[in-house]
Amino acid sequence: MADRVVESSDVQVPEIPEILEKVLLFSLEEAKEKMLQGEDVVPFTALVVKENLFLENHPGESAEECFNYARHTVEHARGAAAYALCYDGYIEVDDGTKDALIAEGGVPGEDEGYAVGYLYETGEDGAPVFEKEPAYVGAAPNFMIALQDPESYADDDIEERYLEEAEDGNE
Repeated sequence: MADRVVESSDVQVPEIPEILEKVLLFSLEEAKEKMLQGEDVVPFTALVVKENLFLENHPGESAEECFNYARHTVEHARGAAAYALCYDGYIEVDDGTKDALIAEGGVPGEDEGYAVGYLYETGEDGAPVFEKEPAYVGAAPNFMIALQDPESYADDDIEERYLEEAEDGNE
């Protein structure tokens, strides 16, 4: 999904809401584990609804198609507290382009989202070698901009599949 553009920033790392920070870092770790096992990272969303986390893959023929599938999944997820969209991409830095696992996400009602990522290089054996710490990449679109605080929704307003899975205890 290398065609995505996230506005990078040289400014200080902003205060990221705790629930969002957790889902962004969880998503990066999931993607990192896949890559370390030799698997491709299919773009996916992680959506926090009540006490549950729902993961959904968004394969597509182009970065734009994956992005649109993810937006469609998240933008009307009433009752969700946060989301992350995670993908394998790259970021441009002063000395060129670097491969990166990127997770971007947001919370309901905020104007902007945030993007974080793990820079990596491909080792001699073909396996990825990741930086030790994730880096703040910059501001990102927030697919949840039109949603309200999750507490303002009654169970009747929340998509049934999230409630059913939550009742069953499934992720």
